[in-house]
Amino acid sequence: MKSFRSQVASFPPAVRLLMANQFAINLGFYMLMPYLADHLAHGLGLAAWTVGLVLGVRNLSQQGMFLIGGTLADRYGCKPMIMTGCVLRTLAFGLLGMVESLPALIAASAATGLAGALFNPAVRAYLAAEAGEERRVEAFATFNVFYQAGILIGPLAGLALLAWDFRAVCATAAIVFGLLAVLQWRALPARPPKDRSAEPAWRAVAADWRTIAANRPFLLFAVAMTGSYVLAFQVYLALPLRAGDLFGEQTGVVTGAIFAVSALAALSGQLRLTAWAKRTMPGPRAITWGLAVMGASFLPLLPGGSHRILAGVALASCAALLAWGGALLYPFEMDTVVRLSGDRLVATYYGAYNTVSGVAISLGNLAVGALFDTGVSWLPWLALAATGFACAGLVARLHRTGHLTAPRTEVAATV
Repeated sequence: MKSFRSQVASFPPAVRLLMANQFAINLGFYMLMPYLADHLAHGLGLAAWTVGLVLGVRNLSQQGMFLIGGTLADRYGCKPMIMTGCVLRTLAFGLLGMVESLPALIAASAATGLAGALFNPAVRAYLAAEAGEERRVEAFATFNVFYQAGILIGPLAGLALLAWDFRAVCATAAIVFGLLAVLQWRALPARPPKDRSAEPAWRAVAADWRTIAANRPFLLFAVAMTGSYVLAFQVYLALPLRAGDLFGEQTGVVTGAIFAVSALAALSGQLRLTAWAKRTMPGPRAITWGLAVMGASFLPLLPGGSHRILAGVALASCAALLAWGGALLYPFEMDTVVRLSGDRLVATYYGAYNTVSGVAISLGNLAVGALFDTGVSWLPWLALAATGFACAGLVARLHRTGHLTAPRTEVAATV
């Protein structure tokens, strides 16, 4: 703990603020979102399809608008987008606790997703710029500790607030984001956007997007990394489905335990894994190994079987290995995106990267669901493991061919 505190203290104040900001963002978000579906279905009595619609609108709004959010951050500055996102989520979470009609719930859900699309690329671009090239990997590793801590504590706080009612959860989450907006306004230094063009906005944005579309190494890397996001999301999909098959009425408790194992594994391993990887291997190789570990995490589930203790151990092992693999690759992944951008239009690159991963998650979840529907118990786990190994192979190939070392000259010349 002492080394962690000293690591945090070694960063500039703005970086420390962004780390605390991300903890609070996840605290407020995961305080509310895990319980929203139950509130809609049982608290408000909505039909299952309308619950899916409300939740789907949030995901579509966030994933679909990441590129817009990153573009706005590069054009108008990261601080305004972070503040706007926090204010918008304050209003959206407050609205979720007050309204019951479907149109209002859809509007609040869409606003929640848009808020994330505004501040997520901006936070990462600001963090990358403030940390500098020398400490970017360490900064993202420490950032991920705060990120995972919010995921761990948020659902517990929300569960405690549910002892009152769902409106208390919404109000508290809204207050968290409201305080964050004030904190960013008061304490986060404004940084003028360095990539803003003097051209008309529409023409400058079109040129920026053409630059990204022409950056073949970045696009190849983004596609190769989609598997990591599909695999990481299985903590929310495949593992709970397996827990439901095995544990019936105890599924909620088991799922909560899976989340706790995942978050604790990431918290305990992040800084150690990053320090070890920095000493022993280049960043792309750390990403490759991280993807391989994520793929291997599903192998304990291949044997199947209905023995509850063995199945529980396999689920916990999968969650822990997924978290460790993700912790190993994450800071080097974020650093690679900055390097492939040529250190320009960083927020826009992060936005485009998140959009690609969001599309992959949606398609991947459809595929995983279809595999479960086949009734072949081992097939989803084999497909997920193969996805991790295939993506590891793709990143290794990109590294060998020199695509991940620096942006190509012709791309750099167009920006």
